[in-house]
Amino acid sequence: MAIDTSDPGYQKALARVKKVKGFYEMLATFILVNIILIGINLITSPDSLWFYWVTFIWGIWLIWYAFQVFVIADHSQDWEEKKIQKYMEKERKKQE
Repeated sequence: MAIDTSDPGYQKALARVKKVKGFYEMLATFILVNIILIGINLITSPDSLWFYWVTFIWGIWLIWYAFQVFVIADHSQDWEEKKIQKYMEKERKKQE
């Protein structure tokens, strides 16, 4: 069975997959860069730890992005579909 790439459902699913993939790529980058920063910090100035500021700020941003991808996106899509159904129902009643 061939996939119809012009199908709106397919397009929504594809957009969702891209967002999830982007999150995991960002998470991998976060981990790798922070390991490198920890190493640089401990080698160059072990008495003055600064890496945690980068980790903390970037971590907050990463958590917000995860919230958008995994929580808000699901709820907003449900909301959109419910609104579409509501307006379609109104239009159908007007035409009767």
